Amino acid sequence: MSLSNGMAGFLTTLPLLSFAVFSLFSAAIGDYFGKAKAIFLGLLVLGIGSMLRVSGGPYVLFIGTALTGIGIVICNVLLIPLVKARMPSKTGAVTGLYSTGMSLMAAIATAFSVPMAIDLGWGWRGSLLFWTSLLFAALIAWWPQLKLSPKPKVKPEKTSKSVWRSRLAWQVTMFMGIQSFLFFTLVTWLPDMMIERGLSPVEAGLTASLMQVVGLTGTFVAPFIAVKYQQQSIFNISIGILYIVGFTSLFIPILWLNIFSIGLVGLGMGASISLAYTLITLRTKGDNYTSALSGMAQSAGYFLAAFGPMLFGIAFDIWQDWDLLIYLMILASCMFTYFGYFAGKNKTI
Repeated sequence: MSLSNGMAGFLTTLPLLSFAVFSLFSAAIGDYFGKAKAIFLGLLVLGIGSMLRVSGGPYVLFIGTALTGIGIVICNVLLIPLVKARMPSKTGAVTGLYSTGMSLMAAIATAFSVPMAIDLGWGWRGSLLFWTSLLFAALIAWWPQLKLSPKPKVKPEKTSKSVWRSRLAWQVTMFMGIQSFLFFTLVTWLPDMMIERGLSPVEAGLTASLMQVVGLTGTFVAPFIAVKYQQQSIFNISIGILYIVGFTSLFIPILWLNIFSIGLVGLGMGASISLAYTLITLRTKGDNYTSALSGMAQSAGYFLAAFGPMLFGIAFDIWQDWDLLIYLMILASCMFTYFGYFAGKNKTI
C-alpha cells in the first residue's frame, strides 16, 4: 500500500483526534450500558477496527484506524471510574498496574513488530494481525466483569455541577494535557534531534526506547506515592523540576549527559501519565464526576498532543534550530509544574 507523506502524517494523527473527540461521549456510553459492558464494547470496536486496518486499501485503513481510536478511548475513559467504584481503597495500586501494563505492551509491540514483519516474513499486515489476536484473550478475561456490571435500570443521576465549569477540573485537565503534549512531541522529534547530534538512526531509536523503558518505573511507582498523601502538589512540582533539569541538560553537547538527561525525562513522563489518571480519581467525589472528568481531561489532553508535534515542525521549518525543541519542552514543563501545583491540592469536584 502506497501513501503520500501527507496521508501518512494524517494517519498518525487520526487516532489522537479520535481519542480527543470520543472522550467526550465515553461517559454517556458508560452510563447507558454500564461501565464494564461499555469497556467490553470498546474492546470489540478496537478489534473490528484492527481487522479493517489490514483488510483493504487506504480508505479502509483510515476507517479502521479511527475505529481503533474510538475503542481505545472508551476503555481508557471508563476504566478509571470503574476502578474507583469497585476498588476505592486500591486505586493507586490498580492505576499503577494498568498504566505500566499499557506502557510495557506498547514498548514490546514497538520492539517486535518490525522483526515480525521483516525477519519472519509476515509483512505489516501479519504483524498487526498478531497483536490483534491478543484482543480475544482480553475479551475472554473481561467477560466475568459483565455479570458484575448490569445495565442500569434507572437513568444515572446527573452530576449537579458541570465539570467544564469547574476551575479544579480545568487544572487537572491541563495537567493531563501538557503531559500528553510533552510525551507525543518528544517521541516524534527526539530521534531526529539525536541523529542531528551524530547518532545513527538505530542509536537514536534506542535512545527514545530507553526513555520509555526507564519511564516504566515512574509509571508503576507514582500512584502508590500519590495516594499516600491528601495533597500531591509537592510530588507534582518534583516531577516538573525533574523535567526542567532533564531538558535544560540537553543544551550541553555531551552525549552521555544527554542520554542521562533523557532518562530523567523518561522517568518524569512515566510518572506523569499514571499520576494524571490517579488525580482524576482523587479530585472527584463520585464515579459520575470521575467519568465526566476522565472524558474531559483525556479529550483536551489528546487535542494538545495532536498539535504538539505539528507546532514544533512548523517552528523548525521556519528557523531550522533544534534548540527550539528544548525551549518548547522547558516552557511546557513550567506550565506542567504550575497546573500540577493546583491539581494536587486536596479539593474535589
